[in-house]
Amino acid sequence: MSIETDVVIIGAGPAGLFQVFELGLLDIRAHVVDSLPKVGGQCGELYPEKPIYDIPAYPVIGAQELVDRLMEQIEPFEPQFHLGQAVTELKRKEDNRFKLVTSTGTEFDTATVIIAAGLGAFQPRKLRAKDAADYEGKHIHYKITQADKLAGKDILILGGGDSALDWTLELYDKVNSMTLVHRRKEYRAAPASVTKMKSLAEQGLLREFHGMVREVLADDGQFRGLRVADDQGEMHDLNCDEVYAFWGLSPNLGPVAEWGLDIDKRQVNVDTEKFETNEAGIFAVGDINTYPGKKKLILSGFHEAALAAFGVQKYLDPDKRVFLQYTTTSPIMHKRLGVE
Repeated sequence: MSIETDVVIIGAGPAGLFQVFELGLLDIRAHVVDSLPKVGGQCGELYPEKPIYDIPAYPVIGAQELVDRLMEQIEPFEPQFHLGQAVTELKRKEDNRFKLVTSTGTEFDTATVIIAAGLGAFQPRKLRAKDAADYEGKHIHYKITQADKLAGKDILILGGGDSALDWTLELYDKVNSMTLVHRRKEYRAAPASVTKMKSLAEQGLLREFHGMVREVLADDGQFRGLRVADDQGEMHDLNCDEVYAFWGLSPNLGPVAEWGLDIDKRQVNVDTEKFETNEAGIFAVGDINTYPGKKKLILSGFHEAALAAFGVQKYLDPDKRVFLQYTTTSPIMHKRLGVE
Protein backbone atom coordinates (compact mmCIF):
# COMPACT_ATOMS: atom_id res chain seq x y z
CA MET A 1 0.00 0.00 0.00
CA SER A 2 1.11 3.56 -0.69
CA ILE A 3 2.17 5.83 2.15
CA GLU A 4 0.08 8.98 1.82
CA THR A 5 1.84 12.20 2.81
CA ASP A 6 2.11 15.89 2.02
CA VAL A 7 5.82 15.86 1.27
CA VAL A 8 8.68 13.46 0.59
CA ILE A 9 12.22 14.77 0.94
CA ILE A 10 14.79 12.98 -1.20
CA GLY A 11 18.12 13.23 0.61
CA ALA A 12 19.10 13.16 4.29
CA GLY A 13 22.11 15.46 4.20
CA PRO A 14 22.23 18.77 6.10
CA ALA A 15 19.89 20.55 3.66
CA GLY A 16 17.37 17.70 3.76
CA LEU A 17 17.46 17.50 7.56
CA PHE A 18 17.00 21.25 7.98
CA GLN A 19 14.16 21.03 5.46
CA VAL A 20 12.38 18.75 7.94
CA PHE A 21 12.75 21.48 10.57
CA GLU A 22 11.45 24.31 8.41
CA LEU A 23 8.46 22.24 7.29
CA GLY A 24 7.78 21.24 10.89
CA LEU A 25 7.57 24.87 11.96
CA LEU A 26 4.73 25.20 9.44
CA ASP A 27 3.07 22.04 10.84
CA ILE A 28 3.98 19.94 7.80
CA ARG A 29 5.38 16.49 8.56
CA ALA A 30 7.85 14.80 6.20
CA HIS A 31 9.05 11.42 5.04
CA VAL A 32 12.75 11.33 4.11
CA VAL A 33 14.29 8.89 1.61
CA ASP A 34 18.04 8.40 1.15
CA SER A 35 20.09 5.86 -0.78
CA LEU A 36 22.71 5.75 1.97
CA PRO A 37 22.15 3.52 5.03
CA LYS A 38 22.45 6.42 7.47
CA VAL A 39 21.61 10.11 7.62
CA GLY A 40 24.20 12.79 6.93
CA GLY A 41 24.74 12.70 3.17
CA GLN A 42 28.25 13.68 2.11
CA CYS A 43 29.02 15.01 5.59
CA GLY A 44 28.36 11.67 7.24
CA GLU A 45 29.69 9.43 4.48
CA LEU A 46 32.73 11.25 3.11
CA TYR A 47 34.17 13.40 5.86
CA PRO A 48 32.49 12.96 9.28
CA GLU A 49 35.50 14.43 11.09
CA LYS A 50 35.99 17.36 8.74
CA PRO A 51 35.87 20.71 10.56
CA ILE A 52 33.37 23.25 9.19
CA TYR A 53 33.95 26.92 9.95
CA ASP A 54 31.03 28.71 8.27
CA ILE A 55 28.01 27.53 10.26
CA PRO A 56 26.45 30.49 12.13
CA ALA A 57 27.19 30.55 15.90
CA TYR A 58 29.76 27.73 15.57
CA PRO A 59 33.35 28.94 15.15
CA VAL A 60 34.08 25.32 14.25
CA ILE A 61 31.96 22.18 14.17
CA GLY A 62 32.70 18.69 12.91
CA ALA A 63 30.61 17.44 9.99
CA GLN A 64 29.19 14.51 11.96
CA GLU A 65 28.48 16.75 14.94
CA LEU A 66 26.53 19.07 12.65
CA VAL A 67 24.45 16.11 11.48
CA ASP A 68 23.88 15.01 15.08
CA ARG A 69 22.76 18.52 16.06
CA LEU A 70 20.36 18.69 13.12
CA MET A 71 18.88 15.32 14.11
CA GLU A 72 18.38 16.63 17.63
CA GLN A 73 16.75 19.78 16.30
CA ILE A 74 14.15 17.91 14.22
CA GLU A 75 13.12 15.44 16.92
CA PRO A 76 9.91 17.34 17.79
CA PHE A 77 8.63 16.82 14.24
CA GLU A 78 9.05 13.02 14.23
CA PRO A 79 10.25 12.60 10.64
CA GLN A 80 10.07 9.12 9.18
CA PHE A 81 13.27 7.97 7.50
CA HIS A 82 13.49 5.41 4.71
CA LEU A 83 17.24 4.75 4.39
CA GLY A 84 19.26 2.49 2.14
CA GLN A 85 16.81 2.92 -0.72
CA ALA A 86 17.05 5.08 -3.80
CA VAL A 87 14.10 6.67 -5.56
CA THR A 88 13.58 4.74 -8.79
CA GLU A 89 10.28 6.18 -10.00
CA LEU A 90 8.59 9.56 -9.75
CA LYS A 91 5.58 10.45 -11.85
CA ARG A 92 2.59 12.73 -11.64
CA LYS A 93 -0.78 11.05 -11.22
CA GLU A 94 -4.11 12.09 -12.73
CA ASP A 95 -5.11 13.81 -9.48
CA ASN A 96 -1.93 15.94 -9.74
CA ARG A 97 -0.27 14.19 -6.81
CA PHE A 98 2.92 12.17 -7.24
CA LYS A 99 3.65 8.47 -7.15
CA LEU A 100 7.14 7.91 -5.77
CA VAL A 101 8.68 4.42 -5.57
CA THR A 102 12.02 3.36 -4.05
CA SER A 103 14.43 0.56 -4.87
CA THR A 104 13.03 -1.53 -2.01
CA GLY A 105 9.45 -1.20 -3.26
CA THR A 106 8.33 1.45 -0.77
CA GLU A 107 5.63 3.51 -2.49
CA PHE A 108 4.44 7.01 -1.62
CA ASP A 109 1.38 8.98 -2.65
CA THR A 110 2.62 12.52 -2.01
CA ALA A 111 1.40 16.02 -2.78
CA THR A 112 4.91 17.47 -3.11
CA VAL A 113 8.52 16.36 -3.45
CA ILE A 114 11.64 18.19 -2.29
CA ILE A 115 14.90 17.03 -3.85
CA ALA A 116 17.76 17.58 -1.41
CA ALA A 117 20.00 14.92 -2.87
CA GLY A 118 23.28 16.84 -2.88
CA LEU A 119 25.07 15.80 -6.03
CA GLY A 120 22.81 12.77 -6.44
CA ALA A 121 23.00 9.16 -5.33
CA PHE A 122 26.45 7.95 -4.39
CA GLN A 123 28.39 4.97 -5.69
CA PRO A 124 31.88 3.94 -4.57
CA ARG A 125 34.70 5.06 -6.84
CA LYS A 126 35.79 1.81 -8.36
CA LEU A 127 39.10 0.30 -9.34
CA ARG A 128 39.29 0.66 -13.13
CA ALA A 129 42.31 -1.57 -13.71
CA LYS A 130 41.99 -4.27 -16.34
CA ASP A 131 39.97 -7.29 -15.16
CA ALA A 132 39.19 -5.65 -11.79
CA ALA A 133 35.45 -5.99 -12.39
CA ASP A 134 35.85 -9.79 -12.60
CA TYR A 135 36.93 -9.91 -8.97
CA GLU A 136 34.54 -7.35 -7.43
CA GLY A 137 32.75 -8.86 -4.47
CA LYS A 138 35.20 -11.77 -4.46
CA HIS A 139 38.65 -10.29 -3.82
CA ILE A 140 38.13 -6.59 -4.60
CA HIS A 141 35.78 -4.73 -2.27
CA TYR A 142 34.61 -1.20 -1.47
CA LYS A 143 33.52 -1.68 2.11
CA ILE A 144 34.32 -3.99 5.01
CA THR A 145 31.40 -5.83 6.54
CA GLN A 146 32.97 -8.89 8.20
CA ALA A 147 36.30 -7.77 9.59
CA ASP A 148 36.59 -10.82 11.83
CA LYS A 149 36.92 -13.05 8.75
CA LEU A 150 40.12 -11.31 7.63
CA ALA A 151 42.30 -12.91 10.30
CA GLY A 152 45.32 -14.63 8.78
CA LYS A 153 44.92 -12.93 5.39
CA ASP A 154 47.17 -10.59 3.43
CA ILE A 155 45.28 -7.34 2.94
CA LEU A 156 45.75 -4.39 0.56
CA ILE A 157 43.95 -1.14 1.36
CA LEU A 158 43.78 1.59 -1.27
CA GLY A 159 43.22 5.23 -0.34
CA GLY A 160 44.48 8.16 1.67
CA GLY A 161 41.36 9.39 3.46
CA ASP A 162 39.91 8.71 6.87
CA SER A 163 38.20 5.44 5.89
CA ALA A 164 41.40 3.96 4.45
CA LEU A 165 43.52 5.00 7.44
CA ASP A 166 40.91 4.03 10.02
CA TRP A 167 40.62 0.50 8.65
CA THR A 168 44.39 0.19 8.26
CA LEU A 169 44.88 1.04 11.93
CA GLU A 170 41.97 -1.15 12.98
CA LEU A 171 43.11 -4.28 11.15
CA TYR A 172 46.92 -4.22 10.91
CA ASP A 173 47.40 -6.40 14.03
CA LYS A 174 44.50 -8.72 13.23
CA VAL A 175 45.62 -9.87 9.76
CA ASN A 176 48.67 -11.68 8.46
CA SER A 177 49.96 -8.62 6.60
CA MET A 178 48.68 -5.12 5.84
CA THR A 179 49.75 -2.86 2.95
CA LEU A 180 48.37 0.65 2.52
CA VAL A 181 48.62 1.99 -1.05
CA HIS A 182 48.12 5.68 -1.76
CA ARG A 183 48.89 7.47 -5.00
CA ARG A 184 50.87 10.27 -3.31
CA LYS A 185 52.76 11.03 -0.11
CA GLU A 186 50.19 13.55 1.17
CA TYR A 187 47.11 12.17 2.94
CA ARG A 188 43.61 13.55 3.43
CA ALA A 189 43.06 11.64 6.66
CA ALA A 190 43.30 13.03 10.18
CA PRO A 191 46.94 13.95 10.93
CA ALA A 192 46.97 11.82 14.09
CA SER A 193 45.97 8.75 12.04
CA VAL A 194 48.68 9.42 9.47
CA THR A 195 51.30 9.83 12.19
CA LYS A 196 50.30 6.56 13.83
CA MET A 197 50.29 4.72 10.50
CA LYS A 198 53.79 5.94 9.64
CA SER A 199 55.06 4.93 13.06
CA LEU A 200 53.68 1.42 12.58
CA ALA A 201 55.26 1.28 9.11
CA GLU A 202 58.65 2.26 10.54
CA GLN A 203 58.30 -0.57 13.06
CA GLY A 204 57.56 -3.02 10.25
CA LEU A 205 54.04 -3.74 11.52
CA LEU A 206 52.49 -2.67 8.21
CA ARG A 207 53.68 -1.49 4.81
CA GLU A 208 53.13 1.95 3.29
CA PHE A 209 53.40 2.17 -0.49
CA HIS A 210 52.93 5.13 -2.84
CA GLY A 211 51.87 4.39 -6.38
CA MET A 212 49.12 3.87 -8.94
CA VAL A 213 47.36 0.56 -9.55
CA ARG A 214 47.98 -0.63 -13.10
CA GLU A 215 46.53 -4.11 -13.33
CA VAL A 216 45.18 -7.14 -11.51
CA LEU A 217 47.49 -10.08 -10.94
CA ALA A 218 45.99 -13.52 -11.55
CA ASP A 219 47.19 -17.00 -12.45
CA ASP A 220 44.72 -19.15 -14.37
CA GLY A 221 41.87 -17.02 -13.05
CA GLN A 222 43.06 -17.19 -9.45
CA PHE A 223 43.40 -13.74 -7.90
CA ARG A 224 46.93 -13.00 -6.69
CA GLY A 225 47.06 -9.24 -6.03
CA LEU A 226 47.74 -5.94 -7.83
CA ARG A 227 50.53 -4.55 -9.97
CA VAL A 228 51.34 -1.00 -8.86
CA ALA A 229 53.59 1.62 -10.47
CA ASP A 230 55.66 3.81 -8.15
CA ASP A 231 56.38 7.50 -8.81
CA GLN A 232 59.32 6.51 -11.00
CA GLY A 233 57.16 4.28 -13.16
CA GLU A 234 58.69 1.07 -11.85
CA MET A 235 56.23 -1.79 -11.47
CA HIS A 236 55.76 -3.68 -8.20
CA ASP A 237 53.71 -6.84 -7.70
CA LEU A 238 51.82 -6.62 -4.40
CA ASN A 239 50.49 -10.03 -3.52
CA CYS A 240 47.43 -10.25 -1.31
CA ASP A 241 44.26 -12.17 -0.62
CA GLU A 242 41.83 -9.23 -0.49
CA VAL A 243 41.80 -5.62 -1.74
CA TYR A 244 39.70 -2.88 -0.16
CA ALA A 245 39.46 0.39 -2.07
CA PHE A 246 38.40 3.48 -0.10
CA TRP A 247 38.49 6.22 -2.72
CA GLY A 248 35.30 7.93 -1.64
CA LEU A 249 31.99 8.08 -3.44
CA SER A 250 31.14 9.45 -6.86
CA PRO A 251 27.91 11.38 -7.46
CA ASN A 252 25.32 10.20 -9.93
CA LEU A 253 22.04 11.99 -10.66
CA GLY A 254 20.56 8.63 -11.59
CA PRO A 255 16.79 8.67 -12.21
CA VAL A 256 16.54 12.37 -11.25
CA ALA A 257 17.72 13.06 -14.79
CA GLU A 258 14.65 11.26 -16.14
CA TRP A 259 11.93 13.17 -14.28
CA GLY A 260 11.38 15.90 -16.85
CA LEU A 261 13.16 18.54 -14.82
CA ASP A 262 15.07 21.45 -16.33
CA ILE A 263 18.68 20.33 -15.76
CA ASP A 264 21.77 22.40 -16.45
CA LYS A 265 25.17 20.71 -16.10
CA ARG A 266 23.87 18.02 -13.74
CA GLN A 267 22.00 20.53 -11.58
CA VAL A 268 18.29 21.29 -11.38
CA ASN A 269 17.14 24.81 -12.25
CA VAL A 270 14.87 26.44 -9.66
CA ASP A 271 13.31 29.82 -9.00
CA THR A 272 14.64 31.84 -6.06
CA GLU A 273 11.27 32.63 -4.50
CA LYS A 274 10.13 29.10 -3.63
CA PHE A 275 13.00 26.97 -4.99
CA GLU A 276 10.46 25.18 -7.13
CA THR A 277 11.54 23.42 -10.32
CA ASN A 278 9.85 23.68 -13.70
CA GLU A 279 7.53 20.91 -12.48
CA ALA A 280 4.92 22.37 -10.13
CA GLY A 281 5.06 20.66 -6.74
CA ILE A 282 8.67 19.52 -7.11
CA PHE A 283 11.21 21.63 -5.24
CA ALA A 284 15.00 21.36 -4.99
CA VAL A 285 17.36 22.63 -2.30
CA GLY A 286 21.07 22.29 -1.61
CA ASP A 287 23.87 21.35 -3.97
CA ILE A 288 21.59 19.68 -6.50
CA ASN A 289 19.94 22.95 -7.56
CA THR A 290 21.19 25.92 -9.53
CA TYR A 291 20.13 29.52 -10.12
CA PRO A 292 21.91 32.82 -10.87
CA GLY A 293 24.43 33.49 -8.13
CA LYS A 294 24.20 29.98 -6.65
CA LYS A 295 26.88 29.17 -4.06
CA LYS A 296 27.39 25.58 -2.94
CA LEU A 297 27.45 26.22 0.79
CA ILE A 298 25.62 24.42 3.58
CA LEU A 299 24.47 27.86 4.69
CA SER A 300 22.85 28.41 1.27
CA GLY A 301 21.03 25.09 1.57
CA PHE A 302 19.58 26.16 4.92
CA HIS A 303 18.28 29.42 3.43
CA GLU A 304 16.78 27.56 0.47
CA ALA A 305 15.06 25.07 2.79
CA ALA A 306 13.35 27.89 4.67
CA LEU A 307 11.88 29.45 1.52
CA ALA A 308 11.03 26.05 0.02
CA ALA A 309 8.96 25.23 3.12
CA PHE A 310 6.81 28.31 2.56
CA GLY A 311 6.57 27.35 -1.10
CA VAL A 312 5.31 23.90 -0.15
CA GLN A 313 2.78 25.37 2.27
CA LYS A 314 1.45 27.70 -0.43
CA TYR A 315 1.26 24.83 -2.91
CA LEU A 316 -0.66 22.63 -0.45
CA ASP A 317 -3.13 25.39 0.46
CA PRO A 318 -2.98 28.22 -2.08
CA ASP A 319 -5.87 30.17 -0.52
CA LYS A 320 -4.52 30.20 3.03
CA ARG A 321 -2.88 33.41 4.18
CA VAL A 322 0.58 32.74 5.61
CA PHE A 323 1.90 34.86 8.47
CA LEU A 324 5.55 34.75 9.41
CA GLN A 325 5.88 33.76 13.05
CA TYR A 326 9.05 33.89 15.12
CA THR A 327 10.20 30.95 17.19
CA THR A 328 11.28 33.32 19.97
CA THR A 329 7.82 34.70 20.70
CA SER A 330 5.15 32.64 18.94
CA PRO A 331 3.09 30.33 21.23
CA ILE A 332 2.18 28.29 18.15
CA MET A 333 5.86 27.74 17.33
CA HIS A 334 6.59 26.89 20.95
CA LYS A 335 3.87 24.25 20.89
CA ARG A 336 5.19 22.72 17.68
CA LEU A 337 8.72 22.72 19.08
CA GLY A 338 7.61 21.26 22.38
CA VAL A 339 8.89 24.30 24.27
CA GLU A 340 7.23 24.84 27.64
